[in-house]
Amino acid sequence: MIVKLMVVAFTISLVIASLVAWFFRKPIGNIMTRIVGDPLGSAWVRYLMGAIVVVGIGGGVRPWDYEKYIAPAKPAQAIVLDSDRWVLEIYSTIIGTAQAITWMLLVFFVFALIAYVVVRASEMKHAKPL
Repeated sequence: MIVKLMVVAFTISLVIASLVAWFFRKPIGNIMTRIVGDPLGSAWVRYLMGAIVVVGIGGGVRPWDYEKYIAPAKPAQAIVLDSDRWVLEIYSTIIGTAQAITWMLLVFFVFALIAYVVVRASEMKHAKPL
């Protein structure tokens, strides 16, 4: 039952992370092209898409939380994986995936904003006055 739970959690996290990566591919591509240029920007976009998927799966699948089903703290209080627990674990997987990706994208966009300001200031400094 634990293996089935881990496979379901992995699949849900993979689907959510892939959808988020697909949704943000164009905006991230535009940002990276503006900051570092086209050839290098496309490589960074591919890296970030992979990072979104990995971070999403890492945040959604938490194998250390599943220990409570294998080795409970007290043998008399064994936790059973019933339908209510499944719903709770799936909800936790969805929230964990979204939360991990949100933090990653927040950090990326903060640094991208800083880089954009630096690039823009450099362009304005080197621009010839009319």
